[in-house]
Amino acid sequence: MERRQGLLGYYDYTVILTYTGMLIGFLGIVYAFEGNPFRAVLCLMLAGFCDMFDGAIASIKVRTRQEKCFGIQIDSLSDLVCFGVLPAMIVYTQRSGSAVAAVICGLYLLCALIRLAYFNVDEQERQQRSDGPREVNYGMPVTMSALFLPVACGVERLFLWGGVTGAVLLVTAALFVLPFPVHKPRLAGKICLTLCGIGEVAFVLFAYGVL
Repeated sequence: MERRQGLLGYYDYTVILTYTGMLIGFLGIVYAFEGNPFRAVLCLMLAGFCDMFDGAIASIKVRTRQEKCFGIQIDSLSDLVCFGVLPAMIVYTQRSGSAVAAVICGLYLLCALIRLAYFNVDEQERQQRSDGPREVNYGMPVTMSALFLPVACGVERLFLWGGVTGAVLLVTAALFVLPFPVHKPRLAGKICLTLCGIGEVAFVLFAYGVL
């Protein structure tokens, strides 16, 4: 990478949502450690919303190869914080001291790390062959934890079903590394996910007694 004057990295509009999402994810980790799972879950969902549209914003700008490579790396690093560490901390801090929870959360985080690292390598190789957008991913994207885990937290709290969130982490961990094809959502898919997210927010607010 060429030497640059000023701060390292890139600071244009293509990375604003990625940086914002990471900071929201870190805030969620703080809330989890402070024993406030409701705010931690809200941060997880908000980080998922940021991630849904950061790629679309980045695609508007004509970027150099270095900017594209930086975007791949920074997006995955942010995802590891928001959808790897944060979900693990939400579940573990609710069962602090549990060896089983520690193993489940550690395994989940490891699978998220492997999934993201594999994606980075695969995406860089793909961009050497084609300049077009990616149509298919293999393995479930880690961002889907922002859709599944809040619902599991709400169900667990509402019905007092212990172990729901741990089971969800185990299933999603397996889906991260299983090589099944997942087509990237287009506009209609993103609208559908947004509507699901709105319904999910309402359910979480109800489960935690806010509504």
